[in-house]
Amino acid sequence: MEWGPDDPGTTAGLIPTPRSSAHEHDTDGETGLLLAAHGGDVQAAHLLGRHFAQRGDRSAARHWWERAAAAGNLDSAYNLGVWHEKHGSPGDAARWYELAAKAGDVEAAVNLATLLLDQHGDVPAARRWFETAARAGSRVAARRLALVCEDCGEAEAAGEWHRRAAADGDLASAHDLGFLAYASGEEDETLRWWELAARGGHADAAYHLGLFLQANRDPEGAEAFFRLAARNEHPGAASQLGGIALSLGDLRTARAWFERAACTGRIDDQRTAGFVCVEMSDPRGASHWFSRAAAGGDPEAAFNFGLLLIAEHSDIQGGQHWFRQAAQAGHHRAAVELAALLSAAGFAREAERWLRDPPSPLWDRATEPELVARAELAAASVARRGGTPLRVSDLTEILGTWDLVTRPLRDHTDVTAWLIERSGLPRGAIEHLASVRAALLRPGGAPWPAPAEIEHVLSTARALRTARPA
Repeated sequence: MEWGPDDPGTTAGLIPTPRSSAHEHDTDGETGLLLAAHGGDVQAAHLLGRHFAQRGDRSAARHWWERAAAAGNLDSAYNLGVWHEKHGSPGDAARWYELAAKAGDVEAAVNLATLLLDQHGDVPAARRWFETAARAGSRVAARRLALVCEDCGEAEAAGEWHRRAAADGDLASAHDLGFLAYASGEEDETLRWWELAARGGHADAAYHLGLFLQANRDPEGAEAFFRLAARNEHPGAASQLGGIALSLGDLRTARAWFERAACTGRIDDQRTAGFVCVEMSDPRGASHWFSRAAAGGDPEAAFNFGLLLIAEHSDIQGGQHWFRQAAQAGHHRAAVELAALLSAAGFAREAERWLRDPPSPLWDRATEPELVARAELAAASVARRGGTPLRVSDLTEILGTWDLVTRPLRDHTDVTAWLIERSGLPRGAIEHLASVRAALLRPGGAPWPAPAEIEHVLSTARALRTARPA
């Protein structure tokens, strides 16, 4: 609801614009309406409330709406609900919404349910009113009810209400249905719902469908939907298109896409834009993007910014500063370079410390696009309804490590036993890694892994990479 001005300088936005009435015959003016309303005409009382609201007379509007609502006018009851909600009286708002909702006012039922859920946390009561409104045909209520069911762990009921909303044109519910299907391993349904939402203009659906097709080794189809998402200003899609251009050696196009994504604050794309600038012999551009990513906490960008400062500007102090930042964040090469600078500057003790105990090398290997896509889809699925986010880089490292270590194998029939024998790691650790990998690659067989599981499995993956064959 919008609010009309009482005094343009002081009270704009404080009064609800009355909802349209089915029978508006405000042709007699204020005097005629007053006579009719005093004579018991309920519709005239409602129209008087509307009249005074438009004039900015809040107290008169409320007076006449209350008279009309008490006599059964649902529009007045609804408007009073909005009035009290906007003025910070949720109890009174709920009372008027309930009066209208019990008489069959669908919009009042939706507002009442929303108020009960968002301000009172009364899930059972909110759910009842959402369901009442949804069964009466409210698309908004169907979607909200679906989300309540999801939060209660009722995936089947959530799917039913999302389908009702999606069938009525709700693209967000179609997108959510794609995620429910993906998490259940129903790939045909995933494709169906994400394509429906994407072609309706839902940018996230187009992007996730692009990832889904990429994960299923359909690069042409993936690119088409990344372009669709990018037309709706999706930064992830711009990043993907930058990667495609880079793989084709088109540095100019790659730079344009990565910078488009980087301008939204995406640190990975800021770093990559820096690398592309280096390839294009543009140290100024590289410095700009490396510095932004480094300031955002990216150790690889900090290391490269340090290198750039030394190579282009002979700024040893600046290089040392950024090497230290990167080394403290776990960057192995930065620690080695920092030790060399410290040693040359006469700080042998600190240099020795960095050389004696350098951080373990970060995962910096190129990973197959379909594995990166699976990692991002899993992370998005977990985070979609407020779950604890999983880092895409961690999931990519897990999948990429398994792919790297098992590459020499021709027969993967008993890969777990081979890894145990090769690494000397406990069977339970290898089996846990295998189960998490399977959940990421083939959703539906097990729940998504929890953050603690990811930390444990990452340790196993890193131990696998450093283990020497027994």
